[in-house]
Amino acid sequence: MITTSSLVDEILELKRERGAMLLAHHYQESEIQEVADAIGDSLELARRAQSFDGQVIAFCGVWFMAETAKLLNPSKVVVVPDRDAGCSLVDACPVDQLRAWKARNPGHVVVSYINTSIEVKAESDIICTSRNAVDVVNSIPAGQPILFLPDLNLGNYVKQQTGRENMKIWQGACIVHATFPARRVLSARSEYPNALVASHPECPAEVLRMSDFIGSTSAIIDWCVKHSASEFIVMTESGVRHSLEKLAPAKQFHFVANENCNCSECPYMKRNTLEKLRDALLNLDPRVELSAEILERARLPVERMLALR
Repeated sequence: MITTSSLVDEILELKRERGAMLLAHHYQESEIQEVADAIGDSLELARRAQSFDGQVIAFCGVWFMAETAKLLNPSKVVVVPDRDAGCSLVDACPVDQLRAWKARNPGHVVVSYINTSIEVKAESDIICTSRNAVDVVNSIPAGQPILFLPDLNLGNYVKQQTGRENMKIWQGACIVHATFPARRVLSARSEYPNALVASHPECPAEVLRMSDFIGSTSAIIDWCVKHSASEFIVMTESGVRHSLEKLAPAKQFHFVANENCNCSECPYMKRNTLEKLRDALLNLDPRVELSAEILERARLPVERMLALR
């Protein structure tokens, strides 16, 4: 029987042989985060990879994140432990449907959340993350019609924060965040009356209205760690517990179950395992391969976002 420690030893040896960098999203299992060189959100990790001198990046997250890493690091080999580690938001916005919408609605600026396929990014005018979505929309002239995609809840939050009435919103949703019920937040607040609520903007509006803080995954971690409070109800994927407890071991963090699985886990993120990571490093597969044409077209909207920093 293969033990966790022997798998870790194999992974670290392969990492050394390949000269590889191991990147892990906050939603990965703790054992994967423990072997990673860097932990963060998708864009943070893609940027981190840009400063890496080696040639192999093992991205432990979901496929669109690895595509973004490849986009920003086109000369490097990028592998993902599981090719089927997808995303409900990517699935909610097929590129052919976006092209058809654009043909019917010319003149809109297409603002795409980073949780989209590389093909959708290539059809977009500018990309955003949950951390900078409000700033990205505010950078667009006030009278300009906008299509925001694909997350309905994030789009509604951005619309409310920016006051943009001429913004159409795609009807996609995260299978984790969108199914957090407000009644369970109320129950958690009753059970933990001293806890503050920190929520990801992909959560439903009624959950956001009960929140003390709304922000991206990394922003939630930063806020909880730095805040003087000692107890928090965290409305995002429970993989962030690893970073929260590591950075603030004296604090308490509570997670609320969603309606889909009665948990707060992303089934796509959890497809990655130590065994699959070992195999990806051994075989350099599944590998992200992008054509020069798609790289060129998708890079421009990402660069427009990065220029706003």
